[in-house]
Amino acid sequence: MPPPSSAQQKVLTAQFVSLTGATERQATKFLKSTGYKISEAVDAFYYSNEVKAPPPIESKLDAQFDTLRDDKNDEKDKMELESTMEYLSSKLKISIENAELLVALEVLQAPSVGEITRRGYVDGWKVAGAGTTHQEHSLHIRRLSSMLSTNHSVFKKVYKYTFVAGREGDQKALSLENALIYWGMLFSTPGMVWKSENHDWLDLWKTFLNERWTRSINKDMWNMTLEFAVKSVADESLSFWNEDGAWPSVIDDFVGWCHGKGIGRQGAMDVDAE
Repeated sequence: MPPPSSAQQKVLTAQFVSLTGATERQATKFLKSTGYKISEAVDAFYYSNEVKAPPPIESKLDAQFDTLRDDKNDEKDKMELESTMEYLSSKLKISIENAELLVALEVLQAPSVGEITRRGYVDGWKVAGAGTTHQEHSLHIRRLSSMLSTNHSVFKKVYKYTFVAGREGDQKALSLENALIYWGMLFSTPGMVWKSENHDWLDLWKTFLNERWTRSINKDMWNMTLEFAVKSVADESLSFWNEDGAWPSVIDDFVGWCHGKGIGRQGAMDVDAE
């Protein structure tokens, strides 16, 4: 992986200084030694001889996590479903019905939709550099959520993590039922709206899957659906698709299904006529 650009290095340095109170010289030293991995750099700084006090932000976040747990029903280092949803809706004041939920789960590296770990909570907010109050954390989630529809890298990060958090137990794939729910959240406001001028692609995709697909959704199908979504919004004729492409068979079948409804046929007819 190439090193971050000069601009990215400056951002990481400023974030390191904000998190630790270190000098820019110290920040540069530890960031370079860890390949500019902010979380590792902060940990290395606090465990070095250059600082004697415990990490103030980490200590605050760790104590804060304890106030959010239900001592009777939660394990020591985990918030279970009820505590997690209470935290997200009451403390962060985010919607658990749309992509805001998925943004929060990615920031906190939640192992599942209804679970937040102590390590994920502390490290997530520490790396985010969003302060230690619920209000600051809420603002951070809302800021990221507002970027979903315009910043593809932010959306892609949340989209890919949704597959990880959305699986049940030790399953390697998403159930169709859950995948449809998460696609509905991701491809609607405040997420990337999967529509073009003449077609509601999300609705078409869900209708097709309900009619024709009975299996679970593996990682490749999940990721390629995003790629297809981006291309179909930009080119609703589907002229980017061809039978010899590297699309999974379910995408090929979906395009054929669309052609059968007169959707995207103009692009296909133009190719055939050449």
